[in-house]
Amino acid sequence: MHTVMWKFTLPADAGKEQLDRIISASAASYVGIPGLIRKYYGYALEAGHGELVGIYLWRSKADADAFYTPQWVEKVSARWGAMPQRHEWCTPTVVESALGGVIGD
Repeated sequence: MHTVMWKFTLPADAGKEQLDRIISASAASYVGIPGLIRKYYGYALEAGHGELVGIYLWRSKADADAFYTPQWVEKVSARWGAMPQRHEWCTPTVVESALGGVIGD
């Protein structure tokens, strides 16, 4: 498995309600993407500063690379008002504590 995290610096005026609305509107568009196992949204807001992350768990790096086209980067940059930074790593094991199991490659 392969994990990719996209990190965005948010505009100073970003607010919780606005972020929740945008996240809710975009979440369904990630259902059924080939190779995508799971996606997390997260954000941290502080006075005058905020960050947003999208964390994706993929079956493989190839699946991730096929999805993240220049057009996708352009679209999410416009959505969040900033160009994201990409961070990634190999994910050999995932513990699904709520489901009582472990997933491995």
